[in-house]
Amino acid sequence: MIKRLKIIIIFLFVPLFLFGQSKYSNEFMTLGVGAKGLALANTQVALCNDVTSGYWNPAGLGFVEKNYQLSLMHAEYFAGIAKYDYGAFSARIDKNQVVGLTILRFGVDGIPNTTQLIDNQGNVNYDRISYFTAADWGILLSYGRSFEQVKGLTFGANVKIIRRRIGDFAGAWGFGLDAGLQYRLKKWSFGLVVKDLTSTFNAWTFNLSEEMTETFIKTGNTLPENGLESTLPRLMLGFGRDFDLGKGFTFMATMDLDMSFDGKRNELISSKILNINPHLGIEFGYKNIIFIRSGLGNMQFEPNFENKKHFTCQINLGVGVNIKNVVLLDYAFCDVGDVSMALYSHVFSLKIMINKFKKNNSLTQNL
Repeated sequence: MIKRLKIIIIFLFVPLFLFGQSKYSNEFMTLGVGAKGLALANTQVALCNDVTSGYWNPAGLGFVEKNYQLSLMHAEYFAGIAKYDYGAFSARIDKNQVVGLTILRFGVDGIPNTTQLIDNQGNVNYDRISYFTAADWGILLSYGRSFEQVKGLTFGANVKIIRRRIGDFAGAWGFGLDAGLQYRLKKWSFGLVVKDLTSTFNAWTFNLSEEMTETFIKTGNTLPENGLESTLPRLMLGFGRDFDLGKGFTFMATMDLDMSFDGKRNELISSKILNINPHLGIEFGYKNIIFIRSGLGNMQFEPNFENKKHFTCQINLGVGVNIKNVVLLDYAFCDVGDVSMALYSHVFSLKIMINKFKKNNSLTQNL
């Protein structure tokens, strides 16, 4: 078993050193999912133990308690212009193995195409305006398992399929892998995950009409060419601890360290070789019924008008309600990535947990 664990760890780390710097992409896959994870500033690598593990760390599927789980989330950004949707389902195969399916979509619909607004005679004709959608899709096929030989250890992996489309003009297909580990020791939790394990490659193709090509040339724009872009591996480490405060009250604290290797970024610890983005989360609970959460993330040193750097961060808040251990409603007051003019958004998510289905298709809730 120890030999097998060493092979797994080598499998996780080797890709970080095999690939040189490359253009990174697919940033929509880093936004986070579930109001719980968003409220905790995305600190889920070590603690995720439900259907959302397919996104955060597939090893967390090995700790899923109910046989079937379903999670849904909808959020809007940029004053409702961009829609972000998430859905996931997990099913237990046996006492050690769980599989999952995760679907993400981040898109902007109804974008006006004004490239044909002016005809060949120079006339403006608004009837020539058409509309298109720019959307990014991510599909994760997940597998997680626990090990009877090492109590508290789980392993998980994702097969990742990316579909990006800009109307009928351009599209890309991508493929990648994720892999992770989790370990529970008493009240401590530890996690490790490598996203885009072998790098995720997107193959872009462009389909411009003759009229659009002519417009690009006349306006001095460079014609896009088919090409390949890649997302380099990212390593994420996490740890957390649960505390029993007595009389039904609990407390949880966790910290994640996100490490990227694709060139210098504006993060708390930054260099040309390695960037480290720490984020923290805490949660107070009462009898596993209600939870109050907060997270601290997006920590940076930003220059002001005098070119002096000052520390900035983002504070997220959230609440969760567990209804008979079957339905979990979560709410987060947060700003994903601090990228919109509206500083904070309201995000809601739903999770349903059951053990089996009756033959008449109704649900049997084994609490």
